[in-house]
Amino acid sequence: MTLKSYKPTSPGRRGFVGLTYEEITKDRPEKNLVKSAKRQSGRNNQGRMTVRHRGGGSKRKIRIIDFKRNKIGVPGRVVAVEYDPNRSARIALIFYADGDKRYILAPNGLTVGESIKAGADAEYKTGNSMPMGSMPGGTQVHNIELTPGRGGQMVRSAGVSAQIMGKEGGYVFLRLPSGEMRKVRAECMATIGQVGNLDHSNVKMGKAGRKRWKGLRPTVRGSAMDPKSHPHGGGEGRAPIGMPGPKTPWGKPALGYRTRKSKPSDKLIVKRRGK
Repeated sequence: MTLKSYKPTSPGRRGFVGLTYEEITKDRPEKNLVKSAKRQSGRNNQGRMTVRHRGGGSKRKIRIIDFKRNKIGVPGRVVAVEYDPNRSARIALIFYADGDKRYILAPNGLTVGESIKAGADAEYKTGNSMPMGSMPGGTQVHNIELTPGRGGQMVRSAGVSAQIMGKEGGYVFLRLPSGEMRKVRAECMATIGQVGNLDHSNVKMGKAGRKRWKGLRPTVRGSAMDPKSHPHGGGEGRAPIGMPGPKTPWGKPALGYRTRKSKPSDKLIVKRRGK
């Protein structure tokens, strides 16, 4: 995949850098693998806003993705690579030998016509899924399970991959894209390779309207508000924060404040992300 820029025929075009979409081979999704979903616009089941700056945007349908890869031993063929509006990665449409059709995350380098397979006896190649205990050290993987049989929960966005660093006592040591080192059960499934659409992080929106099409609403700076609306607000002219460290609208520290809650799986973290 490559990036393309445009002649500055308008202010929005001047800063716009987009994708060529040359790897996409099918325009419309498979009818049996999509479902409608009501847009939440940042509200929870009580109608209260829990995520700010969400709302509007183009309509989209949910593509049903096979994160479990539980068609063990059944070979499949890549029929198409498609765009998915709900994620940064591309998706691949698979026709299995038993007549089943499923979507999977499209790894980098997977092309139409290739065959894939899942299971411990699968060939060691990009797109195949197998227990991580069956993979050699140094393998790049994505769509990683945390609990056997639950389906892939980690390393699913465009261009990312984790690396198998070693094995010990029924566990596999993984280095995640964040830099965190973590132990995962050796029987957990993962897909070989790196997630495709590597240039996703280099796209430039170019104009505010493209953000709105994605359902992202404007963000107002705290320093532009009054003191009642934000801890940074108020003052004559431009004023400094005026307190130790920047704050959220609710007075919590905005930078460097730990938000992770303790849970039993924390004991499997060997080395934390960051410094």
